[in-house]
Amino acid sequence: MADERAGGASGLQRPAPARRRRRRWSHLRQQERQQSRRAAPAEHYYAALDLGTNNCRLLIAHPTEDSFRVIDAFSRIIRLGEGLSRTGRLADAAIERTLDALKVCALKLGRRKNIRARLIATEAARAAANGAEFIARVKDETGLSLEIVDRETEARLAAYGCAPLLDPGARGAVLFDIGGGSSELVLLEKSGSVDRGPPIASMRAWTSLPMGVVSLAERHGGEAVTCETFEAMVSEAVPLVRDFAQQAGAERMQDIHLLGTSGTVTTIAGVHLELPRYDRKQVDGVWLCASEVNAVVGRLMTTSYAERVAHPCIGAERADLVLAGCAIFEAIRRVFPCDRLRVADRGLREGMLVQLMREDDAWKKQ
Repeated sequence: MADERAGGASGLQRPAPARRRRRRWSHLRQQERQQSRRAAPAEHYYAALDLGTNNCRLLIAHPTEDSFRVIDAFSRIIRLGEGLSRTGRLADAAIERTLDALKVCALKLGRRKNIRARLIATEAARAAANGAEFIARVKDETGLSLEIVDRETEARLAAYGCAPLLDPGARGAVLFDIGGGSSELVLLEKSGSVDRGPPIASMRAWTSLPMGVVSLAERHGGEAVTCETFEAMVSEAVPLVRDFAQQAGAERMQDIHLLGTSGTVTTIAGVHLELPRYDRKQVDGVWLCASEVNAVVGRLMTTSYAERVAHPCIGAERADLVLAGCAIFEAIRRVFPCDRLRVADRGLREGMLVQLMREDDAWKKQ
């Protein structure tokens, strides 16, 4: 009976018409693709959230052969640390702004299965008298469990994130992360590799300065900054940077460069490149020499607050903070007079992603 159904009484199967064969082949290929999709393991995602004094940033990514690919991102200036240096507490309005941003992050994280995340809070939550209360409220209202990290962890994560931008021909670099409430300095030695993933740069020394763009601007003013005001901010920062350099023995290091991550240096790079709007792809990894940095800082010193607000790479959210950041940067440059600066639009989030993926052997050598 089976032969009769297939090919008639003789039992011989007649060739199917070409059109029927094509349809059958197409159907089989579709079935194979569906079975393959069902059999394939679900892709594993990683997420990193950095809640700082000034910004709330999230990255979601998955590993590639030797790095990772970002598939979703979020960034919003929330000024969580606004007024903290005066009151010692997180202000109600700042908390509400931050909760709004974190609810967006929670929605993005909730859309994906098989996700491993690390969610950190830094200086504002560390320093505030109501920091623990704030963390508990975040958990209650968004479901996110934030981890308040110490300053060494913050410095180490920045080093993990920025290591791929170290000049392999240099002996090392001075990495700096000018934040809203604190600024981290790390003396990095040559980077190396342990697997197929991003390089690792060993930390020779690190420090965290109790000074950031928000706290400095609140003390000295950020809208109308005179040359005298700017120099006062620089003078406040220089002794802190010099102490680090002496303790780390950095003055004996030769052939090093600066490696900057934060809104200050990315803004300087955007202004230097004369971008019509900020573009991370053009900024991340760009090299600037000392004279180019001098030209940008000099130009910013002559602009009014309104002009900074109108600038496409500054805007209203950074207009009163950018010169305070430039002052901390100038202090770093006076103590470490390197001619070359590499700009990084990356940092803690990328460092967390690298750490999580490496812990899971994402780039393990075969």
